[in-house]
Amino acid sequence: MTITSQHNQRLKEVRKLRQRRRERERSARFVAEGEDLLAAADAAGWPALERFCSAGSGLPGIEIEPSTLASVSGLASGTRTLAVYEERWASEAVGPVCVYLHGVSDPGNVGAVLRSAQAFGAACVALGPGTADPYGPKAVRASMGAIFAVPVARAMAIGELPGETIALVAGAGEPLGELWGARRAAVEGGAKREPPPTTLLIGAEREGLPDAVVALADHVAHIPIRTHSLNAAMAATVALYELTRMPAA
Repeated sequence: MTITSQHNQRLKEVRKLRQRRRERERSARFVAEGEDLLAAADAAGWPALERFCSAGSGLPGIEIEPSTLASVSGLASGTRTLAVYEERWASEAVGPVCVYLHGVSDPGNVGAVLRSAQAFGAACVALGPGTADPYGPKAVRASMGAIFAVPVARAMAIGELPGETIALVAGAGEPLGELWGARRAAVEGGAKREPPPTTLLIGAEREGLPDAVVALADHVAHIPIRTHSLNAAMAATVALYELTRMPAA
């Protein structure tokens, strides 16, 4: 049976999950749209609680009349499929590489950080106070499927983060490459060649990290650039790239 009414109860629930963070938090569910995202969920072994598809598309799921499906879609061009999933939260932040986001309120940046974390093999992304919902529609889309592959944890205090912490602060501390170089030399000069566990601390583009957070970090570093700052996702990507240059175990 094909769903044709925009007032269908199942579709009303999808709209609530897509539009309201409070509803996602209450139900611990979220929506992903598009064939690529749903394929990423399948590849990561995330079963859909409900799956919908455009009638006649040949895709798996409950069929919906195309214009009705478009009415619940968050994509400008509409979508041929979407699904509802259960949120997953790691019990704690883990290393050897973790990215911590503090006050990063743009969900697009949060999703992009997840994508970079997956690309460079980070074990976890930890979310501090004031950070956007990683399961919101914009963050899920920007993650390009990484939301299904990278563990996400909540961390309300720096002491909850694994390993040494490095605060990225525009124009402060050591140049990031020099800090990595010193740590590489220390690792290579010792008997153990595994890089030490590390958490990168990333703040919002405009405000940066609060002074209280920076004061608790083990190291402070900056990315040498010609302008004032990078946005959170770009800074995290550059820092993660530098970290991959550490000697492998």
